[in-house]
Amino acid sequence: MDLILETERLILRPLELSDAEAMFAMDNNPIVHKYLWQTPTQTIEETIKIIEMVQKQYVDNNIGRFATILKETGEFIGWTGIKYINDHVENGNTNFYDYGYRLDEKFWNKGFATEASIAWLDYGFKDMNIDKMNAYTHAENGASNHVLQKVGMKFIEDYPDKDGVIWKWWQLERTKYENRSMK
Repeated sequence: MDLILETERLILRPLELSDAEAMFAMDNNPIVHKYLWQTPTQTIEETIKIIEMVQKQYVDNNIGRFATILKETGEFIGWTGIKYINDHVENGNTNFYDYGYRLDEKFWNKGFATEASIAWLDYGFKDMNIDKMNAYTHAENGASNHVLQKVGMKFIEDYPDKDGVIWKWWQLERTKYENRSMK
């Protein structure tokens, strides 16, 4: 996949195996996984398998999560992007576009999630012609819930996962995104 998006401070590009070390460091951090099923990655081999799975999604769905790189330093700060969910059911849904991100803890609270989110929503609605973008977050993850609200996603409902953990379901339609006013 040769898509590369740029924002003022970020480069969004396909994940590469060379990202494995930095991605493993992020995903091995229990604080990063506080609202992500609390299952930090234990080995770099797990990370390599995840990158290979995402690379297969690029081929199968022509989209997936992308490495998010800080322009100023070239650092991998996490991943962001659109994923086509067709491998499981989430809140009764499958075969839908999902926006998501995960950033390394040292890059939190700097506006990177919002900046990347705006770029991905623009790309999804304008270039991919997606009619509806979904997202889901742990109900207690105030920072991520705030980012989604800030970029115009609308809270639809709370729902429990298979373990009874409460998640928030978010959605944004292209027509509403085109008519949004950023706060």
